Amino acid sequence: MSVIPIPEEEIGVHDKKEFWSSKRIARMSIFIAMSAVGAMIKVPSPTGTVALDAAFAFFAAIAFGWKEGIFVAFLGHLLTALTTGFPLGFPMHLFIALQMSIYVALFDILSKKIHLLVGSIVAIILNGPISSILVIPIGGVGLMAALIVPLTVGAIINVFIAATAYLIIKKSKMV
Repeated sequence: MSVIPIPEEEIGVHDKKEFWSSKRIARMSIFIAMSAVGAMIKVPSPTGTVALDAAFAFFAAIAFGWKEGIFVAFLGHLLTALTTGFPLGFPMHLFIALQMSIYVALFDILSKKIHLLVGSIVAIILNGPISSILVIPIGGVGLMAALIVPLTVGAIINVFIAATAYLIIKKSKMV
């Protein structure tokens, strides 16, 4: 009796390229937990939802890929909003969490395809001024004007922490 080899593409759940591996879920869980801690470190703002949760999402994206980063970003923002009672309403915070996921993915893609500095600048512009502009439909120009500085400062801090940590860990060849 001979053994017939099974082609790798037919293996299914044992495929090494499977996204929902135990290792990946555990890693994302750790970064989501760290985002929850970052959610408690606030940048003063009118809504109270500007915090250091995004640093872990930006880092997870650049270190492990944008697919992991988007989950950390999405849940990280919701955890931050939860700590302040969803001041802009739950639907608006879902929209913001989606924005954060997109920004984190773009940060990873641009950082790897062009340069870390380009990814960082784009992420800061999107997470700061652009995010401020996107609240106009719900809070008007007044809320946008009140959020633009805190969001930009928060974006600078979050991206700086993520990029710096990534460079240090990359140099040590741990990632």
